[in-house]
Amino acid sequence: MAKLGRPPSTSVLRELDPPRATIHAVRDRLARIYYASGPHPVAWNEFRAWGPATNARFDHHLPDDSGKPQVQSRKILYCAKQGITCVAEVFQATRVVNRIDNDPYLCVFSPRRDLTLLDLTGRFATRMGASLAIHSGPRHRAREWARALYGAFDCDGLLYLSSMDPGASAIALNERAEDAMPDAPLSNRPLSDPLFTDVIDAHTHRLGYLKR
Repeated sequence: MAKLGRPPSTSVLRELDPPRATIHAVRDRLARIYYASGPHPVAWNEFRAWGPATNARFDHHLPDDSGKPQVQSRKILYCAKQGITCVAEVFQATRVVNRIDNDPYLCVFSPRRDLTLLDLTGRFATRMGASLAIHSGPRHRAREWARALYGAFDCDGLLYLSSMDPGASAIALNERAEDAMPDAPLSNRPLSDPLFTDVIDAHTHRLGYLKR
């Protein structure tokens, strides 16, 4: 596997011309799975201010002086263009889709303005000094890159490759995108909703996950 080194300085990164991807207002739809209860509950449109979380790949949060996560002005919201990608990413640790604990919801929304993302899905990951291991390698090193890219480029977030849904991309939005959240979602239902049963069954079958 290709190694994932540490990021260069902000000035070195700024000399590069990274590719950018656009999520278009109104016409594009994004999906996210979030938890309405548990240790760090959020609302459907809420970015997580607590971090960096050790199980999150692209948290750009700054740890406190002792290296631990903290609540801060930096915030993150993970989403994707497809619901199955959200399922694959959120439940990857156990490969069991737990529809009950901590009240997971699946939300679909369209941004109210265009979102500009740094596109890490192609050769730029190598050109900037990393490698495609940024999508599946050590999470603590990927978070270093997330902080470096956040400091170097004024974008709404990152477009990256899902490590669990092959060929699919995922999105990490930072707090610069908060003003793009709509007043209301297109859909917002708990995963335990019976209407999701067939969809969850299909997703778990395709991913080789189990369902609870």
